[in-house]
Amino acid sequence: MERLKLKIIKPEFKKKSVRSYVLRIGRMTHRQRLAFDHHWLNYGVSLHDGLFDSSLQFSRNAPQVLEIGFGMGESLFKMTQLEPEKDFIGIEVHLPGVGRLINSAGEHKLKNLKVYMADAKDVLEDCIIDDSLHRIQIYFPDPWHKKKHNKRRLIQSEFIDFLRFKMEIGGVIHLATDWKNYAEQMLKVMENAEGYKNLAGQGNYSVRPNFRPITKFESRGKRLGHGVWDLLYTRAS
Repeated sequence: MERLKLKIIKPEFKKKSVRSYVLRIGRMTHRQRLAFDHHWLNYGVSLHDGLFDSSLQFSRNAPQVLEIGFGMGESLFKMTQLEPEKDFIGIEVHLPGVGRLINSAGEHKLKNLKVYMADAKDVLEDCIIDDSLHRIQIYFPDPWHKKKHNKRRLIQSEFIDFLRFKMEIGGVIHLATDWKNYAEQMLKVMENAEGYKNLAGQGNYSVRPNFRPITKFESRGKRLGHGVWDLLYTRAS
């Protein structure tokens, strides 16, 4: 009798008009503006470039870390220096943050960073190859704290299911938030997601790993008594 083969069906991510962010152009400093003239060609990647070729972009094959929404880029910049053996891909739509990050990268002549200035969902759908990411990190995403806006939160079941297939088996997704209500939602979504294993044990939050630097924003929040919750899950299947 022929053995039946079970096939894992990868979910297709349905792009929706509801965005998880508001485009904030912000006021750029002179240095941030110059960064686009001097460093974007070295660090910027476009959706029009098609599938991301790591060997072409970084001239090597190394573990790839993708950060969605790096803000002003403070922690991502530190990680590129703390983990030079890894290659980092950052996604952000906030122009001042992108400018600041690529300016710092250019000044330090970083070789392990590339940046997309586009919607993360578009980048993931059109550019990131399945089973290619060693780690995905989403730190302090917009909490959309009003209940009527909760649907705009990035961490939803459909999105998490989609992200799983972008990671290699054994890859890690790392979430962090300073909003307790959002942390509870994140935990619920991740605990119910198929193919993930909680590295801290079922139903538990994780201790902040050493590879996530503490930003000035986070330090200020802690001084004011704000909590921070980290969640780390590995792709088990």
